[in-house]
Order: sequence, then C-alpha cells, then structure tokens
Amino acid sequence: MTELLSDTEIDERLPAGWERKGDEIVKTFEFDAYLDGVGFAAAAGGLAQEAFHHPEMTIGWREVQVRLTTHDAGGITDADLDLADRLNNVRE
Repeated sequence: MTELLSDTEIDERLPAGWERKGDEIVKTFEFDAYLDGVGFAAAAGGLAQEAFHHPEMTIGWREVQVRLTTHDAGGITDADLDLADRLNNVRE
C-alpha cells in the first residue's frame, strides 16, 4: 500500500492551482470552449491510465473539475501529487 503524506508534505508539494479539500486535492481547469475541456479530459484520462491512478473528473461548460485521492490508502499520496503536476502540464 502507498504511504499517506503528512500535512506538511502536502502543503509543501501541492502543485499550482490545486487546493486540499479533506482527503482530496482539487482543481478546476477553465477553457474557452466546451470541446476544449472535453479534449483536456481525454488527455487527462490517458495520463491517468498510464499512471494507473484514476481521478474523478466532472466536465462542465468550459471547465473540468479534477479530484484526486488514493482510495486504498485513505488519503493523499505521492501518486496524487505526481498526477496533479502532470495534469497541470497538459495545459502548458
């Protein structure tokens, strides 16, 4: 099982734009058009599958909210922060 991160580790390593909400980290990515968000979600899904770490994603009009947690560990782990960082790079 993956080790949970301490509050300090999470605070120090939380990628730009992400916030902690309980046992999850969350970010809403904004887009100019609905289909841009759908494209992002597809790319994010590919990265998630590659990492074998699957976020919850909600696609809305011109935005995609991504929620990450490691369910089997019961909270936030390296896998969450690593995937969050990779998802930020999809936008750059």
